Formats: sequence, structure tokens, C-alpha cells
Amino acid sequence: MKKPACNRIRHTRMHMDGPLGDYLQGVTEQWLLVAPKANPGMLEMFRDRDASPLRQMVPWAGEFAGKYLTGAVQIMRVTGDPALKTWLKEFVGIFIPLQDGDGYLGPWPKSHRLTNTDALDGQTWDTWGHYHIMLGLMLWHEETRDKEALVCAERIADLLCRKYLGKKTPRLADTGSTEMNLAPVHALCILYRKTKNERHLKLALQIVDEFSAQSDGKPLAGDYLQQALRGVEFFQTPKPRWESLHPIMAMAELYWITGEDRYREAFEQIWWSIVKLDRHNNGGFSSGEKATGNPFHLAAIESCCTIAWMAMSVEMLKLTGDSIVADELELSTLNSITGMHSSTGRWATYNTPMNGVRCASAHSIVFQAREGTPELNCCSVNTPRGFGMLSDWGLMKDKDGLMLNYYGPSTLTAKIKPGLSVTLAQATTYPLDGNITIKVTPSKTSSFTIKLRIPHWSNQTDVKLKGKAIPGVTSGCYLEINRKWKAGDQIEVTLDMSLHFWQGAQACEGLASIYRGPVLLAYDHRYNLNQAKKGTLVVRDTAKWNPVTCMLDMPTIDAKRIKAKVVQWPDWLPPLLLLECKTKKGRTIHLCDFGSAGEAGTPYISWLPVDNSPDVSGFSRENPLRSDRI
Repeated sequence: MKKPACNRIRHTRMHMDGPLGDYLQGVTEQWLLVAPKANPGMLEMFRDRDASPLRQMVPWAGEFAGKYLTGAVQIMRVTGDPALKTWLKEFVGIFIPLQDGDGYLGPWPKSHRLTNTDALDGQTWDTWGHYHIMLGLMLWHEETRDKEALVCAERIADLLCRKYLGKKTPRLADTGSTEMNLAPVHALCILYRKTKNERHLKLALQIVDEFSAQSDGKPLAGDYLQQALRGVEFFQTPKPRWESLHPIMAMAELYWITGEDRYREAFEQIWWSIVKLDRHNNGGFSSGEKATGNPFHLAAIESCCTIAWMAMSVEMLKLTGDSIVADELELSTLNSITGMHSSTGRWATYNTPMNGVRCASAHSIVFQAREGTPELNCCSVNTPRGFGMLSDWGLMKDKDGLMLNYYGPSTLTAKIKPGLSVTLAQATTYPLDGNITIKVTPSKTSSFTIKLRIPHWSNQTDVKLKGKAIPGVTSGCYLEINRKWKAGDQIEVTLDMSLHFWQGAQACEGLASIYRGPVLLAYDHRYNLNQAKKGTLVVRDTAKWNPVTCMLDMPTIDAKRIKAKVVQWPDWLPPLLLLECKTKKGRTIHLCDFGSAGEAGTPYISWLPVDNSPDVSGFSRENPLRSDRI
């Protein structure tokens, strides 16, 4: 078996302060601890699945419990919250006994189990639901060593093998929406690495073969492996919907299991294709729930799509150890993930657009609400995972030592080898400014390496160790510091927080995105009411309203002359970051961080009218944000 280039460190103790700590606390208290009891159908749909009348459910209802558990366990890894752990133990204790004797753990009656297509009124995404359940149970087992959780996941895998392994009819690829229904391949690979059950690996390999399955000359699935090996861009493949990212993640797992380079090559090709053509300025993925090959496309950016993209990026980071991937995870976390959540944790969005308004998913996809699950939808159960994945990438370990990817006020403690643990305490207001002081406290004086992520957007980065400058710091890679560390050693990092610009094209032609460090800036009406047009009152028609045309009365910024200073919002509900700057004609406007934009229900834009923004010629892997400074 191959080993990942880097990996999370089990049982890392994390204490997050600052705004991100507030989000984690809010999501835990306002959602994770209350959602199942406020929406008891999340669990009860598994209890009465064979009762008549059958519950009214969306086809993907079986995913809710699994997505909830996955995100909640990952949040628990970050916070260590004892109340959350106690509740999740109770949740899992209720859930596992609802599994049937044959291993089935879905919400559909016996006549429709795992068929996916011959549903009562259409499709049942039943194998998709079981995938998310397996994922959540395996994460819970990793964290708690709850044997029953792993056994429950194994019994689901055994059922899938009895149903589909070998020359069975129909094949899993024949059962409808293959982007969703082939997803268990990812969980099967993870389970195989835990249990070494050969039947589970055989089914996983069989499903990968079915990636290229056809019927009547038409592809049934996305042909992810072969098309990627031919260099086809992801948006050009047969099934470029966001759900495809879950079966695609199996290829990273299969590389570690088999050592076959084709799996690695295909996975990396797809990841880079998305960065190049379908990751938006806010770190979100998808346009109208699929890849379109156009990062300037203004269609909805579904929250579930961005969560899947970040999960795929975690696998890419483990596969490559490339700091650019960690830059992407930071971009998504500090912009799209904060942007899709209420600052209180009470609600999250379905769509977190580059330009527009923020609507709670319970409103924009209310069609998913049902008796017993009034607040549940595909996104509401999934979005906390965006914060929870900090447990996967914030602090990692490779063969040399520690890799620090997350910057922000925090204390991180990890065991890097028997008898040696290390605490990294960060004193900083990052990402509000670029000054970061890291106090290193090993449990005993010892030699090891600390790798510091130097973001690709930081043109000028200064690093000092015990007050002495380290020469030759390069952006877009890790700075390796290997020495004998002792308690009290201190690293000072100063990142380049000057403004940088991504020039728009296509639907965003003539516009630009402005970044301050990793933070995307936005123009929000709330902070610029003095700039609003006076005259005839316009009542917004949401069916026709276009935030680009409605808000381009925003004065133009001259990139060559812009001077911005951080200011404080004098009223309640302040943004994380507020900049005051002058426009081309000398007027004063305010730009806020994207995560805060639209929090109060006001419209915003993040593609702004900017003159003289630098034109970076094309995409490069060294500068995936395509941004530059004047």
C-alpha cells in the first residue's frame, strides 16, 4: 500500500478563537445540538419505513442522518465539545439499532431497497444515502473506537456486495442517477483499508469499471477514470454534476490501496481542471449544481457542491502535500463557508452567489421540508462540515514533522511520535492582518521539522525565528524549519496583505475581484447607503432582479490609485472586515469581507467595477487565483 504524502493527526486538540471560533460555537449550539430533536424524522424515517402509509420523502432523504453525523463528528474533532460528544453518542445509539437484519439502513420499504430506480414516484437515491451513513459511522468509529459503528458500516457494505457484486442484473450503474448511486465506492475503499475485507475491494473495483458503463451507446456514468487520463476537462465529461466528486474521491483511495499511478493521475487531473475552470472567486464550486467550464458563470453555487469540493481538496492535499491545495481550502473556508452560514449558526444557505443575496436554505429549497423534518434539506445537514474539515487540514503530519496550514488565533496540540507532543499557540488577528506569532511548546526538547504554509498570494513574506530573520522565503510552498525545538521558541510570520486583483471575463467582463490576503471583498448596500441612488422606489422582483445591473451604480475603483484603510462599523452586527476606500472620482465607499456580505439581507456584489486591474494572462498552477498587484 502507498501512504499519503501527509495526513491529519488523530486526536489533535484544537482551540479556535476569534471569528472562526464564534462560528464553530454557534453552529454547535444553534444547529448540531438541536437539529435532530427539532427534526425527529431524521431518525424516525428509518423506524417506520415499512409502515403504511409511507412517509412523504424526497428521494435523497436517507442522506440526512449520514451528512449530519459526518459534519458533527468533524466539528467535534475541532472543538472537543463534551456536550456534542455526549449527544452524538446518544444519536448513534438510537440510529444503529434501526438497521435491519440484512444490513439495510435506509428509509424505503422492502420492495424498494437499494433499487434506486423503481421508486414509488420516481427515484430513490438509496445507495447515495447509505454512502453518507457509512461515512459518518466510520468517522465516529475513528474518533471513539465504537465497534458497533464500524460493524454497522460493514453490514451495509456486505448488503451492497450481495446485491451488486459480480455479474448481477441490474448493475449498480444501471440504476439511475449514477453520480449519486455509485458514491458508495468511496466508502467501500475507506472500509477496506480498515478491515481488509476483499469482497468490499472487489465491489469498489467493479464500480470503478462501471464508471465507463454505457447503454445504447450512451454513457451511464461519468467515465471519470478514462476521460481524466485522456486529459478531458471535468466539465466536458458525461456527468459533471457535483455529486460525481464523491465517487471520484475513491480514486485517491485506490491509489493508496493498489499503488497504481493511473488512479492518482486521474484524480489530480480532475482536481486541477476544477480549480482552473469551475472554482469561483469565493472558493465555491459549481454553477447550477454542475461544472460548466466557466468560473465567471453567475448561476447558483450550491452549498453541497462546495462541501464536496473541499472534501476532494482534503484528499488532494493528502495525496500531494502541495501547499497550493491548502491555499484553496483556506480560500473556501474564509469566504464561501463563512458566507453560507449565519454568523449565529442558526441557518445556512443553499446558494452562496458571487453577486446577489443570501437566502436561508429552508426558504430557497423549502420544497424539501416534510412532516417531522421541517428544517432538513440537502444543504442544511451538510454545511457544518465546511468548518469541521479544519480537523483534516489545519494541522497535518508528513514523514518529516508538522505541517501548519491554518493561520488564525488558536492553540493546536498534536502528538507527532511516541513520547512527544507539540503545542502551537498562535497570537494573531489574521486574516484581518498578516502578523502571526507562533509559540512552539514541545513536551520535551526535541529535533523535528515544522513546515509553514507560505500562501501563493503573499508576494513578500517575512519569517523570523527567535527574532532572527530566515532568508529566502518563497511563496506558494512550505517553509521548512528543522531544528531542536524547546519550550518558548517563537516564530513570527508577516504575510503580504496588500490588495490583489483577479480581472473578470465573460459575464464579468470589465469587472474585477479584489482580495486582501485570502479574503474576498464585496460591496454591500448595508455599508454604502449614502451611495444609493435617490429617486423612484423600485420594488425588487426576485424572478427578474439582477444584482449586477442593479448595483453597478457603485462608483468605479481605480486599481492604480486605490488606498484602503481598515475601519470599524459603528453599529450592531459588524462585518469581520470593513475597508474604507476612495473611488476613481474621490467618493468614499466601504468594502466588507465576503463572509459577512449579505448577512443582514442586503444585496452585494464581489465582481466590482475596477479600472486598471492587472491582467494576468491565463491560469497557472502557481497562481490559481489569477490575481496580481499593481
